[in-house]
Amino acid sequence: MSESTYRVETTARLAQWKIDNLAGSPYRKSDPFRIGRWNWFISIERSRALHIRLFPDIGKLSREPAPIASFVIRLLCSNGNRRTLVYPEISDKLLQSSEDFVWPLDISFAGKFIIDVEFLDLKIIPPEGGDPCSIWSFKETAQNRSTTAALSSLGRMLSEQIHTDVTIDASNGSIGAHRAILASRSPVFHSMFAYNLKEKELSTIKISDMTIDVCEAFLGYLYGAAQIEDFMAHRSALLRVADKYDVSDLKELCEESLLEDIDTKNVLDRLQDAYMYQLPRLKRSCIAYLVNFGKILDIRDDLNVFLQSADRELIGEIFQEVLDTWKGF
Repeated sequence: MSESTYRVETTARLAQWKIDNLAGSPYRKSDPFRIGRWNWFISIERSRALHIRLFPDIGKLSREPAPIASFVIRLLCSNGNRRTLVYPEISDKLLQSSEDFVWPLDISFAGKFIIDVEFLDLKIIPPEGGDPCSIWSFKETAQNRSTTAALSSLGRMLSEQIHTDVTIDASNGSIGAHRAILASRSPVFHSMFAYNLKEKELSTIKISDMTIDVCEAFLGYLYGAAQIEDFMAHRSALLRVADKYDVSDLKELCEESLLEDIDTKNVLDRLQDAYMYQLPRLKRSCIAYLVNFGKILDIRDDLNVFLQSADRELIGEIFQEVLDTWKGF
């Protein structure tokens, strides 16, 4: 037989063993295949019935605990009349040996067939004990812990002013920061430090149109240590800063936040910001709030003042929306 006769094809959570026939072979065992942390085997034994087994390679020297598996196993036959046999879904089954999962099939057939195993989950009991946890979610947990620890360290670098190498002068105060972090988060800061500009030479960035409170909220976001209270208090100012320094993720976050609580007191300011900073979703929502919901009548005085200084293109969009709405009546 060829080497491919025993080979099992796999993806991340799916295993398929394609078998041409079982002629002259009452027992066959696949090559090992890797799913999760374990090498697995599928075996077929034919006597009065056909027995299919699925089991991991858990030897005495193995450092891995036995898996607690959830899976679906199927047998796809193609001996003239194609049919599929599916074993009822297995949930949280501890698999330690070839005796822990056996599928007896009282059938006889010849021809090609496929054994298909879809792993829904693989769990282990944590070394410290407790409830079983998924090895796949454990990977995500490890990633999350790594990210959390890194962000915590970055936050300490800012809050404790650890080895700062650049000073930001806001309109009413100063704060130290780190060139590498600023440059990695903002293309504008990156350019400042990449070329022989005065900011690089003096190690100082002057931002006269930003207060120290807004600056601290801005840096907190860049360092992954944003405080929701600071963000909400300064989100309009943060939008302007994000646009100025090309921090696209912060700009997008500000737009999403400003979309959530549009009212008659802020709609015109947000409409102006949406136009100035090219935020199409916020602009559409503000115009819809004014026109489609009829709030334009509630703020006629404020609107008159707004229209005296607003950009003509924006005024045109508002009146076009008004005309389109009136056509529907």
